[in-house]
Amino acid sequence: MNLDQIQRQMLHAVQQPLTADEQSRSHDLNGRSMAEIAAGIIKPNDRLTSFERLEIYNRQYWFRLLSSMAEDFTGLRGIIGEKKFEKLAIAYLIDCPSKSFTLRDLGSRLEGWLRNHLEYVPKAEHLAVDMVRLEWAEIEAFDNAEKTRLSPEDMANLGDDPKLQMQPYLRLLALAYPVNDLLLKIRSEAEEVDIVSNAVAEKVTHSRIGKMKLPKAKTVFLAVHRMDFSVYFKELEPEAYGILQAIQQGASLSDAVSAANWGDRPIEEISAQVQEWFSDWASFGWFCKD
Repeated sequence: MNLDQIQRQMLHAVQQPLTADEQSRSHDLNGRSMAEIAAGIIKPNDRLTSFERLEIYNRQYWFRLLSSMAEDFTGLRGIIGEKKFEKLAIAYLIDCPSKSFTLRDLGSRLEGWLRNHLEYVPKAEHLAVDMVRLEWAEIEAFDNAEKTRLSPEDMANLGDDPKLQMQPYLRLLALAYPVNDLLLKIRSEAEEVDIVSNAVAEKVTHSRIGKMKLPKAKTVFLAVHRMDFSVYFKELEPEAYGILQAIQQGASLSDAVSAANWGDRPIEEISAQVQEWFSDWASFGWFCKD
């Protein structure tokens, strides 16, 4: 067995889900003996068998990934509870194992996966999907690149009908539930607890969340953005959301404004409102250079 084969076997082994009592399985999901797999890639020592040595890595892998999921999706935990969330996270990680060098990307496929596995969020399907969308948008808003902001002088020199560029970190969401308020409430009421794994010496900490009262449906338009290394949620008027979404999709300024549903509001009122919004958005640094 060459190095590439050993590495692949090791990855396969550590990704096998644990038993209900958080031990390594005797057989992998394909029915192969884990003891035989371990013997082929790890030597025993004077204290541990090959299987026991492999089990350390198997448990470390799962404890770390489950802890990361719990930290990244606090809101989803608050909606469905700790036990249901752990079952959901394990099922997700079996179907969508990590393929990235960074834990930041661990939940990147959760929204799509959850839409096809709504049985894990009974009686809260649409609310749970909205929460996952918000929490992933928050991760992207925090981590994604920031380009050079347009200065007031730059904005003044864009011409009569420019196509504006928006910051890569800015995320726009149309939500069926006010999950932004719910997420902040969940975080404010979360109790910090320490969980010590039997598999590792280091202490893993995340918040424990009590049962939350879930909100009723309410359409919310939201911008998730970053300022001074912190992420903020800004609620938007439907027309403002429509303008920003059109700009983000490449529309010119005039087309974006015209596409919004203004009803019978007078042109003077529309013009004043748009100017106010653009002044705010520019001050937030949402527009950038190519």
